Amino acid sequence: MDEIRISPDYNWFRSTVPLKKIIVDDDDSKVWSLYDAGPKSIRCPIIFFPPLQYPVYWDLLEFCDGFRKLLDHLQLDKVHLFGASLGGFLAQKFAEHTHKSPRVHSLILCNSFSDTSIFNQTLTANSFWLMPAFMLKKIVLGNFAKGPVDPKMADAIDFMVDRLESLNQGELASRLTLNCQNSYVEPHKIKDLAVTIMDVFDQSALSHEAKEEMYKLYPNARRAHLKTGGNFPYLSYFIPILSSFSGS
Repeated sequence: MDEIRISPDYNWFRSTVPLKKIIVDDDDSKVWSLYDAGPKSIRCPIIFFPPLQYPVYWDLLEFCDGFRKLLDHLQLDKVHLFGASLGGFLAQKFAEHTHKSPRVHSLILCNSFSDTSIFNQTLTANSFWLMPAFMLKKIVLGNFAKGPVDPKMADAIDFMVDRLESLNQGELASRLTLNCQNSYVEPHKIKDLAVTIMDVFDQSALSHEAKEEMYKLYPNARRAHLKTGGNFPYLSYFIPILSSFSGS
């Protein structure tokens, strides 16, 4: 059973914070879905980039341009970005994309990466759009923890599996394409950003080498190490580090 989805906290959030759907491109099939919570007086809020849920974009440049339009629509000049897994990579690419006219105040990168080559899928990334949904789900699920895990981590995995089941073939294929097409972060374009790297000491989809590469990329970054949490520590456990980024 998906304990997070039926929890009082989750249901309180869903009942009090409306889900907004916003279209900023000419293509009305590209819909940004977001929960807008917190004081409206904060002009540099935190925006959370999750691992899975985005409009269907097939190219990183297209994604960055779409997100820039979303910030323009929301009348936000600068934001803090918390990105998890693919979300962290997209956050870095957006910061890189807008470095000449900065839109990102800081980055919090959770179990994220800087180079898509670590997934060994760059040669096949452009074929994901041809694959049926069940094959795409199998690829994503292959990165989830296997075997016995802490109950809180198990709840987080169940929650993400439920979210995965809600995605259609195009949504899944586009996420995997962004995750695996040949690309890497250019650190010289975002070297002046405040960065916090958050990762776990237990099992996750990221290799030790991928984590070390992030540390090398951001030698001055603050590090928030968690003893446990798996792939989704932001779902498994309360993370108080975010309180220091509340709209500064």
